[in-house]
Amino acid sequence: MVTKRKSPRHKPAFNNSINLKPRAYTALVLTQSTQFQNLQIFDHPLIHHKLSLARNQVTPPDQFRRLLNEIAGLMVYEVSRNFTTASYTVQTPLEPAQGKRLSQPVTLVPILRAGLGMTDGILRLFPEARVGHIGIQRDEHTKLPVHYYSHFPQDIAAGPVIIVDPMLATGGSAVHAADHLCKLGCAKIQMICLVAAPIGVQKMLAAHPTITIYTAALDRELDQNAYIRPGLGDAGDRVFGTPA
Repeated sequence: MVTKRKSPRHKPAFNNSINLKPRAYTALVLTQSTQFQNLQIFDHPLIHHKLSLARNQVTPPDQFRRLLNEIAGLMVYEVSRNFTTASYTVQTPLEPAQGKRLSQPVTLVPILRAGLGMTDGILRLFPEARVGHIGIQRDEHTKLPVHYYSHFPQDIAAGPVIIVDPMLATGGSAVHAADHLCKLGCAKIQMICLVAAPIGVQKMLAAHPTITIYTAALDRELDQNAYIRPGLGDAGDRVFGTPA
């Protein structure tokens, strides 16, 4: 009986060149606005999903707060990409290793009161951040910002500052907050918002062209009452469950 010898199977050579080229990850997550040079728009399925739930008028305050915080946490991961680091040696259980830590203190500045609805989500990811506060409310007759409170770390200008507000509508509050921070010597300022209106982005661009705005959506317009359309309603009322 003759046994046929099986021809040896040759495994394909391992291609170690796969994935060696860095992916343009940020480009997949953020889209530079074609209208405004100061605006970066998140293009991420989880953010789209959660923002749509937040827009829904039947979403109750507890779920609305949770969604805002979850979106803020997802956004700050990319917003913090350019923070500077310093090298240092850390002792592991086995031997010393080279590590990195943030080289400058970071301060969150939520615009009261709606900005508080996003702050906890950022702090869960980034508990080292300090939190300053600025209280600005819109005069319902003139639609102009009214500054009623502010409290910041004494060395707020020593590192990056992130302005936090769910809505960038007329841009009045954001410009006022940025004006105030610039007077304190802050040079590295960014802003996070959930939805923005074109007029608000344009106002920030004219007043503070070096401040980058990160948003989950650039909505269509403002209505006659200065509400963002389609928007998500009054974010402060929806966060705290107060009547509109």
